[in-house]
Amino acid sequence: MNNILVSSWFNLHSSVSLSYVQPPESRPDTISVLSGKTIPVVDLGGYVYTETLLHILKASKEYGFLQVINHGVSKELIDDTMNIFKEFHVMPEVEKISESSKDPNGSCKLYTSREINNKDCIQYWRDTLRHFCPPSGEFMEFWPQKPTRYR
Repeated sequence: MNNILVSSWFNLHSSVSLSYVQPPESRPDTISVLSGKTIPVVDLGGYVYTETLLHILKASKEYGFLQVINHGVSKELIDDTMNIFKEFHVMPEVEKISESSKDPNGSCKLYTSREINNKDCIQYWRDTLRHFCPPSGEFMEFWPQKPTRYR
């Protein structure tokens, strides 16, 4: 399992695999954005559910993404969560794999875009940690124990 993560690829190779190279027409520097357009903002603190859904749909169709405000998650919690994720992803590869492969069914795991074997598919440069988080607490036993604040 050594050296399967994208995050270790740059230490092993001097060039990027062609499977990660986006065609010129898909690269961000070639996409033109209409001037004057602003990122749509959706306020989840509103009281009209259907109106909020319509704003989300419109922003998704017309712009492709949106900013959500008044979602009820504090900046401190968001920052703390991001810091814990960063702590996990800077751990050595062997440790990350060990910490995220405890589920015998394989539903909770660390995987990379390099696992996509479709040669016709342009892959995204990413490593992903997937685990379920139902309110029941099921699957929590398979979550990484490191970093210690992860759980």
